[in-house]
Amino acid sequence: MSCGCKTSGDSAHSCGPKKTANGCENVNTCGNSYKLSVFDWLSNINNPASNRCDFVEVRFKNDRKSFYKNVNNIPLHIGSVVTVESSPGHDVGVVSLTGELVKIQMKKKKFSEESALKIYRQANQKDLEVWQEARKKEDGVKLEARKIAQRLGLEMKVTDVEYQGDSSKVTFYYTAENRVDFRQLIKDYAGAFRTKIDMKQIGFRQEAAKVGGIGSCGRELCCSTWLTDFRSVNTNVARYQQLSINPQKLAGQCGKLKCCLNYELDSYLDALSNFPSSSTTLDTEKGKAFCIKIDVFKKKMWFAYVDSSIAWYDFDIDLVKKLISKNKRGEKTPPLEDLKQPESPLQSIDLIQENNVDRFEKKNRGNRNRNNQNKPHNNQGQNQGQKKNRPDRQERPERSEKPENQNAHSGNQQKQQKPNPQQKAPVVKVETNNADGEKKPQNNNPNKKKFKKKYPPKKDNNA
Repeated sequence: MSCGCKTSGDSAHSCGPKKTANGCENVNTCGNSYKLSVFDWLSNINNPASNRCDFVEVRFKNDRKSFYKNVNNIPLHIGSVVTVESSPGHDVGVVSLTGELVKIQMKKKKFSEESALKIYRQANQKDLEVWQEARKKEDGVKLEARKIAQRLGLEMKVTDVEYQGDSSKVTFYYTAENRVDFRQLIKDYAGAFRTKIDMKQIGFRQEAAKVGGIGSCGRELCCSTWLTDFRSVNTNVARYQQLSINPQKLAGQCGKLKCCLNYELDSYLDALSNFPSSSTTLDTEKGKAFCIKIDVFKKKMWFAYVDSSIAWYDFDIDLVKKLISKNKRGEKTPPLEDLKQPESPLQSIDLIQENNVDRFEKKNRGNRNRNNQNKPHNNQGQNQGQKKNRPDRQERPERSEKPENQNAHSGNQQKQQKPNPQQKAPVVKVETNNADGEKKPQNNNPNKKKFKKKYPPKKDNNA
């Protein structure tokens, strides 16, 4: 039966818990615990029937894959659940690759066509049920196997357990530093689990590939997603790349050096081929100087005196080569401080500010100061406008213009006289008519006190 999954190994795109039209009922049947997915970029190419590839790639738990021959010409596609030949009995897996790309993969992995096993059929409902029941027992069997190995005092670690599709065999993957004598262990396993036992020792990198995880870069481990061959990594790789030998930073989850240290090694070796040796010493007039540091990207080398290595001087590799050739002729080079070229300011002010940690605080602080400087002027202008536009406020009388100094003999510029703060504003008198028609002067000076007119008391007629 086929589950209908069109992906090639991604557990996130499995058929799901719902039952499909082809009879797939469980998510563990299709997409769970599979790694090293492959994209078939030749799937849209139609080849002649005579050149059709009869081999398919079948994946099992985690990163275990193998190639099988489709002798019965069963119509298979990526995601088909098939029953394949095994020793003993049969196994159940999922088709991960078909077509011409299978031949390329077989040639890459040097897989012999004569040793390929055959595909029996598409998995039926009974095969799927037995397979699911076997997969459910794997976690409990792994814990029990670790307890038995610990009771026997064996220095080993059971990493993973995989049942065959028909539950006739169980494979134990383990890691160990030294050789392990597990003859008594196999007897105990056979008596505890009542099935055929197969022991396979794997390395620590293969263990990380089976378990999986997230690396320090934030992505899924390369060994569990696409990396299939594990090349040896030594500390010289870190030295070529000018990295500090810090085991906590250079080691991966497997406890070994990270595989990604080999990715850029070839580029560094090509760049370092133009550099003089790091053990180069310069014979100067002030004394001998040795190389301390190399910058591959800037193409510079740092030197310091043997007597005092506090001060470092950086030079271009072209200048270093000239100094080396001068020493070979028996001539001493000038002191390092005389050879040091003045550095040109390559970085602009904006770049320097962007590299500063406090750049956000400084920018906000500057804007805040500018706003505070502009606030009084704006508020003063607004207040003045409001005062002018308010009709209920009485206008103050305008002050008289300041007299100019009309001294013709002085050569200085004309200066305005300062106003006297004690000088009072002039009083404006307005004449109004009273009830009798007589004109009466009225004083509008606000500072002058107003007195009410006193009238004689009224006489009481009853008295």
